[in-house]
Amino acid sequence: MACEFFKGLTLFLSYAILAAVLGMLQFGYNTGVINAPEVNIENFMKDVYKDRYGEDISDDSVKKLYSVAVSIFAIGGMLGGFSGGTIANRFGRKGGLLLNNVLGIVGACLMGCTKIAHSYEMLFFGRFIIGVNCGLNTSLVPMYISEIAPLNLRGGLGTVNQLAVTVGLLVSQVLGIEQILGTNEGWPVLLGLAICPAILQLLLLPVCPESPRYLLITKQWEEEARKALRRLRASNQVEEDIEEMRAEERAQQAESTISMTELICSPTLRAPLVIGVVMQLSQQLSGINAVFYYSTNLFTSSGLTLESAKFATIGIGAIMVCMTLVSIPLMDRTGRRTLHLYGLGGMFIFSIFITISFLIKEFFGYVQEMIDWMSYLSVVSTLSFVVFFAVGPGSIPWMITAELFSQGPRPAAMSIAVLVNWMANFLVGIGFPSMKTCFDNYTFLPFSAFLAIFWIFTYKKVPETKNKTFEEILALFRHGNDSRSSLRDSRLYGSMLNCVNALEGHIPPAESAALMVAEEKPHPDSFVFAAASERSSGAPAQPERPPPPLPPPRFPNSGV
Repeated sequence: MACEFFKGLTLFLSYAILAAVLGMLQFGYNTGVINAPEVNIENFMKDVYKDRYGEDISDDSVKKLYSVAVSIFAIGGMLGGFSGGTIANRFGRKGGLLLNNVLGIVGACLMGCTKIAHSYEMLFFGRFIIGVNCGLNTSLVPMYISEIAPLNLRGGLGTVNQLAVTVGLLVSQVLGIEQILGTNEGWPVLLGLAICPAILQLLLLPVCPESPRYLLITKQWEEEARKALRRLRASNQVEEDIEEMRAEERAQQAESTISMTELICSPTLRAPLVIGVVMQLSQQLSGINAVFYYSTNLFTSSGLTLESAKFATIGIGAIMVCMTLVSIPLMDRTGRRTLHLYGLGGMFIFSIFITISFLIKEFFGYVQEMIDWMSYLSVVSTLSFVVFFAVGPGSIPWMITAELFSQGPRPAAMSIAVLVNWMANFLVGIGFPSMKTCFDNYTFLPFSAFLAIFWIFTYKKVPETKNKTFEEILALFRHGNDSRSSLRDSRLYGSMLNCVNALEGHIPPAESAALMVAEEKPHPDSFVFAAASERSSGAPAQPERPPPPLPPPRFPNSGV
């Protein structure tokens, strides 16, 4: 398994991946850094308010101000994520990442100077700017990695995105303990250290090539694309990659120019867009950010001391790193869909256990031994919840959104998916304290309901993308859209039968919209076979005139 994974992983490709995922490490660091110093930041806000207005601020108002500091990060993320596609097309994947580091440096400096300026508004503004930076990273980094990775490594290297996020989380949690920077004097330094990933990426990334797909398909610079591929693959034998890109380019040329509006309205692309959006929601509405943002508070509510709660939070980060490492080789062996189902299922089970631990603690609150036992059950359930998140929902939504679309619509699709992800992130960040007050011990039950819904959706609707080219993945949805029309060519019949068997009925039979390529004049059948012939023979195939319609075939167990 290990040999299969490392096949094709060159030294320079590893370097390029490392330089790129510093952006996701930035995202992970700033997601977790606000957690541990919660009390210190609230004390700072109380002091600033009293100095300004000469009176004490209420605890509820302080909690609201702190929730703004937490959630404004996600507002910036929405703006950055939504702009990702435009930035990627205008400046390139690598160019966009380099420019984005300016925002990272500015945001980190603002947060680091908050206490010196004696202004919590500066903290809010710094969190917003760093949120824009992280939003762009969540759009640009998965796009860049998916486009430079060879086909057999795309899943595993895509998981490196999540590994960088978890490393960032763990670093922020370790530095946030009271013995290091989790103090009234140290927390501004803790937040300001976000400048380090930005500076490091500015130093490392310029050596890396631009995405070969962007160079060949978007810019039409074939020789530059070849040079980039030779460096990344450490080989002159790059014709297979070039041919795959050309096939994707031909498929893209059969589509209209894709804007966000056209993407939403396209019958062919609607199904993958819905899948991409729901996968992003399955990550954020699973309840994981309630754990990331408020785990220290959750653990103290379950009966742990503040110091023990901070160490339990570090345990969350350590488990995330370990499980993400485990999932890297599994991604291209087991498959995206299978791991996502395992992850959602495990999270559902342990979200129920978290609720049970809270309920038992309340009913037996007068028995000290029971309180201690329930505290451990709550911690174990929360850590297990995080384990299953790292197995699937942590990395797969970012990866599969990039995989479901060809070069043309991919930037727009990533922008929409990332916008939805950050919107859900914001809702959880701003709403969880109120939800905790409202639902009390039943706080995690809404997340349990969402997890059940997302598991059913994944089981019924999401196709497996393991070891498929971007063109083949797009063809799944084209075939799905055409599944109820007459099959006018015997070769198309065989192609459809194989596709139905491979997907095991996960393509919805209700999809009956016309092929998108039909909007561009050529008949869809002729286009599919022209592309297939080119890939098999290396020579352009001429579209055939379709024979007279055959009676619609019936596929076993397919409903067609």
